Amino acid sequence: MLSFLPRRQDDCEQIGRRQFLLNVGSLAPLGLTLPALLRGEASAAENGSDKLNCILIWTRGGTSHHDTFDPKPDAAAEVRGEFGVIDTAVPGVKFTDQCPTFAKELPNYALLRSLNPRNGSHGTADAIMMSGRKFNPAITYPCYGSVIAKERGPRNMMPPFIQLGTNVDRRFGGGLAGYLGLAYNAFELPGDPNKSNFTVRDVTPPAGVSLSRLDRRRNALAKLNQFQRDVEKKSDSLRAVDDYYANAFSMITSPETQKAFDLKQEKDELRDRYGRNTFGQSCLMARRLVESGVRFVTVTSGGWDTHRDNFNGLKKLMPPVDQGFPALLHDLADRGMLDTTMVVWLTDFGRTPKINSAAGRDHWSSAGFAMFAGANIPTGQVIGKTDDEGGRPTEAEYYPQDIAATIYTKLGIPLNTMHSARDGRPMKLCDGKPIAELF
Repeated sequence: MLSFLPRRQDDCEQIGRRQFLLNVGSLAPLGLTLPALLRGEASAAENGSDKLNCILIWTRGGTSHHDTFDPKPDAAAEVRGEFGVIDTAVPGVKFTDQCPTFAKELPNYALLRSLNPRNGSHGTADAIMMSGRKFNPAITYPCYGSVIAKERGPRNMMPPFIQLGTNVDRRFGGGLAGYLGLAYNAFELPGDPNKSNFTVRDVTPPAGVSLSRLDRRRNALAKLNQFQRDVEKKSDSLRAVDDYYANAFSMITSPETQKAFDLKQEKDELRDRYGRNTFGQSCLMARRLVESGVRFVTVTSGGWDTHRDNFNGLKKLMPPVDQGFPALLHDLADRGMLDTTMVVWLTDFGRTPKINSAAGRDHWSSAGFAMFAGANIPTGQVIGKTDDEGGRPTEAEYYPQDIAATIYTKLGIPLNTMHSARDGRPMKLCDGKPIAELF
């Protein structure tokens, strides 16, 4: 069902930096400085902003950085864990043996090892990491997709912001439009695109309901709404709901919408390449949605809160991502879409350096990772590093607000953009700084 209202969810789902690619010092004699380079890229992005898109991969729960992209093979056993390490395509960089495709494909993306998420609690993590703003119980800041929907609007009959899956903790406003209003929330699609009978509820008409019958229902609803407007002035919230469902009607009756959600139009070979699982087919759906005009797509994956049985859990969780994420990058590149589509992988936070008594890792607030590709991002680099136990960044430390600044700059949204809260207060979009190595 298309959903725009927050839902309560459980707190836990279950009980060295490479040389900077642009040597700023060497560019100074030419009159080029890092701020100038960033302004130039931001200006170029803004000028071509209508062509720009973003796919956000959100692994809910907190994906362990130790057991994936920042292993510590020389640490004590209680830190090192059960997994072995393997070489990547970049000399000197190692991942765990749970990431064989990522290791081979490192030249196609950039990895941030020195993220300090500054949070270690579910719910607030979703709010912080998906907006780049510090948690504030008095106000809900809009997530990235909602800002893009507000600033850029729809390209066609497709909504500008779609979320695939329901694995976002909404208790503190994570993944929502916040003070921007309901009209800029994501169209949430909870179905599993890997199922043979997959349909998009509330987008695909119910069985036995023809489009002409649906159109009659829409006309009847419009007359009732007009009557209500004549009786009393509607609130902003009700008008937002009106707009939301007006868009839903348009989606239902649009041939381009129906085509966008039909994965059966893809060749079996390509679907196999993504992986015949929920995550892989969601990534393929995300590509189709961007191709059909959606500006921002969030792909959600749950189950990553590995307090218990961390290693067996990751043996099941990692393979679909290890297959689907690189396949998405190749598919976008093959279609000439990667230069205009930013792909970002974020998660709640990192996991504890030491393994607990339940063979798991707990929440860790001061170290984690993020991954970036597309949108002319310099790839094949690992940015920053953590200490010998993976407990905190020791080089090139960045924060959630810096990820926000990077996403907005790449997508051509000025960081000093101002919005208004519901009470009229001016709200600056972002206080972070773009991650320099990604420009």
